[in-house]
Amino acid sequence: MKQLLFSFFFLSIFAVSSQNKVDYNQVSQNLLQSIIDGKSVENQIDILAKSSLSDLENQLKTDSQKIAFWVNVYNAFIQISLSENPELYKDKGKFFGEERIKIAGETLSFDDIEHGIIRKSRIKISLGYLRKWFVPKWERKLRVKKIDWRIHFALNCGAKSCPPVAIYTPENLDKEFNFMTTAYLKEQTSYNSETKIANSVALFSWFRGDFGGICGAKKILKKYKITSEKTKKLDFNTYDWTILLGNFRTIPE
Repeated sequence: MKQLLFSFFFLSIFAVSSQNKVDYNQVSQNLLQSIIDGKSVENQIDILAKSSLSDLENQLKTDSQKIAFWVNVYNAFIQISLSENPELYKDKGKFFGEERIKIAGETLSFDDIEHGIIRKSRIKISLGYLRKWFVPKWERKLRVKKIDWRIHFALNCGAKSCPPVAIYTPENLDKEFNFMTTAYLKEQTSYNSETKIANSVALFSWFRGDFGGICGAKKILKKYKITSEKTKKLDFNTYDWTILLGNFRTIPE
């Protein structure tokens, strides 16, 4: 009888624990979907604010899980922050560098998420070539193992030249990233087949180390059939920092 009661008690605790488990990737997707639909985001923001470092560390194990979650969170809070106060964008250094997102027991900045977690502790102004020497514990535990250069065509910083906002899932991240990369680069790139000169996004220059240098960027343009051949010279478009919110895109299934 005692053994039966003990088993019942154990199973009850397990059931409650299972019911209360939060799917953080789903929360990040719901957060963005609520923004797109014009619905309240208070519930999702509250869940993220109450999450702990161990919660996210235990659930976001693969790079696909980490990237999908953090890109969704980044893009969502850009929309939220600038919708509430567009004046914040006047000082962009402060906007991206100020701690404002409560998550994992910390208050993170957009720079923390982009350069610390998603870009594996890269120094922001280093063209993608230098890593930080001193890294906080939370960053070491949450950051990706390998940089996926396609994140630059998924992160939306609220400006007109930014890639559109889409909802990402860990299960289909590779397909989703390829679609968004191709679509964005086709829109942002022009190519002269006679001079073999291409004009494309400034992101290729700002984060050239992530792309394998300028040579790597040229290979990407050819691989994704943005240019018909490897371009002889790559020039960069002027980045338009005019605020543009609500630039959403649906990824086909």
